[in-house]
Amino acid sequence: MDRAKLPRLNTFAGLSLILDRIAERRDESAWITEQARSTDARYMLLDAAGEAFMRRDREVLRWLDTGERDQWLGDLSHTLLGIADQRPHFLLMLDDAADVDSLEEILGARRMNLRSAGLQLPAQEAGMFAYAKGLSHWQRETRHCTRCGAPLQLVAAGHRAQCTNPDCARLHFPRTDAAVIMLVEHDGACLLGRQAGWPPGRYSTLAGFVEPGESLEDAVRREVAEESGVIVDDVHYHSSQPWPMPASLMVGFIATAVSRRIEMRDHELEDARWFTPQQIVNGIAEGSFVPSTALSLSYQLLAHWLQLRAGLDLDALVADAPPA
Repeated sequence: MDRAKLPRLNTFAGLSLILDRIAERRDESAWITEQARSTDARYMLLDAAGEAFMRRDREVLRWLDTGERDQWLGDLSHTLLGIADQRPHFLLMLDDAADVDSLEEILGARRMNLRSAGLQLPAQEAGMFAYAKGLSHWQRETRHCTRCGAPLQLVAAGHRAQCTNPDCARLHFPRTDAAVIMLVEHDGACLLGRQAGWPPGRYSTLAGFVEPGESLEDAVRREVAEESGVIVDDVHYHSSQPWPMPASLMVGFIATAVSRRIEMRDHELEDARWFTPQQIVNGIAEGSFVPSTALSLSYQLLAHWLQLRAGLDLDALVADAPPA
């Protein structure tokens, strides 16, 4: 793929451009404490549902400084996210008992989930939110050792969990579930599908989770065959996207089918069909075709394909579409 022709960096991606996760120092407890006490420290606040505190007057996160953290949440443990703009950034997680409404009022904040915030926040803050949400989900869900059942204790500044049973002491690491998402093409058309619960007219690229002992390319071929009956030959990597809803990594591909024969084999999809660029243009203009939201890698795959194959700008097509 010609990366220079990609419409934009995928939502939630590119965090390494501004953030040093500084993994090599996560075990240095004295240094972590020093960073947490620094007047330069910033704290992101997530509630028990994984929603972030945002400012009321702007579409940005409501970061806490050290003084605010000490005053309102001094007994709350912190997780190191990394260093950005020469400032340490931490995550604070509220539990179910927290009075989030009062805290919202005190901080002049509002809460928003990651899916809603993804396209409203600046790109770098959206990436930080995604990082924090994925890590916080793992921390909440990983409470007991899978080997012996003993309670776990967070270590390494919140990036590992260690079994408290001294006879076990197994280390547990954050989990990310790989999923493939693919635009399949054949002779000037692309394969898109829809699920029954989606808004009318919405079609998306196919996707599915990678199974044990399976390469990403084989997962693409299997998922396309299972969902549509279409047989895929060539598979080429496009890009990837963090998708912590709750714990996935979407790996995107452009694939080529050997024919356009569709044979629905299960009931995961309500419909699957081939679309030419012109059919997509006409469908968007008429309101009968609705692509995935720009939040998703599915949108980026379709946008890249339309640009590559027909010189079309999906953003412009969507902007000119009639109101829903």
